[in-house]
Amino acid sequence: MQLRYAFRLYPDAAQRAALARAFGCARVVFNDTVRAREDARKAGQPFPTAGQLSRRLITEAKRTAERSWLGEVSAVVLQQSLRDAETAYRNFFASLKGTRKGPRTGPPRFKSRKDARQSIRFTANARWNITDQGRLSLPKIGAVKVKWSRTLPSTPTSVTVVKDAAGRFFASFVIDTDPAADAARMPETDRIIGIDLGLTHFAVLSDGTKIDSPRFLRRAEKKLKKTQKELSRKQKGSKNRAKARMKVARAHAQVTDARREFHHQLSTRLICENQGIAVEDLSVAGLARTRLAKSVHDAGWTQFISMLTYKAQRYGRTLVTIGRFTPTSQTCSTCGVVDGPKPLHVREWTCTSCGTVHDRDTNAAVNIKTAAGLAVTACGAPIRPGAIPAQREETGSHGFPTGDRAA
Repeated sequence: MQLRYAFRLYPDAAQRAALARAFGCARVVFNDTVRAREDARKAGQPFPTAGQLSRRLITEAKRTAERSWLGEVSAVVLQQSLRDAETAYRNFFASLKGTRKGPRTGPPRFKSRKDARQSIRFTANARWNITDQGRLSLPKIGAVKVKWSRTLPSTPTSVTVVKDAAGRFFASFVIDTDPAADAARMPETDRIIGIDLGLTHFAVLSDGTKIDSPRFLRRAEKKLKKTQKELSRKQKGSKNRAKARMKVARAHAQVTDARREFHHQLSTRLICENQGIAVEDLSVAGLARTRLAKSVHDAGWTQFISMLTYKAQRYGRTLVTIGRFTPTSQTCSTCGVVDGPKPLHVREWTCTSCGTVHDRDTNAAVNIKTAAGLAVTACGAPIRPGAIPAQREETGSHGFPTGDRAA
């Protein structure tokens, strides 16, 4: 299984300028690739191959006066940018044919220097390395200071340098993990749990445990409103407006980081304590079109379920998702009688058949667990972790690289 480990970078002034050049060159190659493909499409000609584009847009372009500055950055960065454009077109065509899962994707668009996120990727061919002093040495950029937050379990296969909207730099390493070692880290347990996600409480477990919703966005609304108001008063194109925009981006980044850390801690705890987990397939896109939209986005259910999914596959746990139309809030978990729909303000109700008094959320969590069938089929049953997309948000406690990782 492949995972991504992200670490904060602190480049100096010269290194920031070198990274800006690399971001710009990668963006130009990507845009040139999209333009060449569009010109071929409009002319009714076959699309140029990746080899032809590489020779024309990189190798030959470096010899011209208009693109001679492409030689100031690593050639691997330019090649990877061309590969990104090829991948974007491949995903677009697969989406048109219906062979790609998920919502339909559009054709690749031109990148702008004003984009919130800039990134470049170095593969093993670029000969980057981690120095004995714990710095990340990148070709034509230098040894960049890294704030290590955990030990890398193995040698990375590639590194992506990312600059986010808040002006922060990150190094994202792709790591191949060992399934046997990951499974050995988890304690043996046969506990089964059902989870009912909500807004008043972020999660209610089938054993009665209620986890309050932190509401990070709601708590930061006053600060966000102030920074956004200051931004709206600045003249467009001025340096003060750029500074105000950075303040807004940093305020939103703090909310995003706090929510992600909460999701990581909770998902890891649930994976460690339970062998089987049952959740409901919520229609987040549909709920985001209601009057509860801000609260739904603030909860971040999709990100939390995604973390549970890849961690369950990594550590050999069972995660079952039940259908969203299962009447978990209407069914009595004691006798199984469907008592009909109830408005949201009804948090407790009494079953008309057996007379049991139910807490709405706890009863739903028990029904989710029952509907998943975990109590019969998944007790102690390990799952072989499969290949899943690499996750970027793997972080932990701060530290410094030592031993094999520094080498």
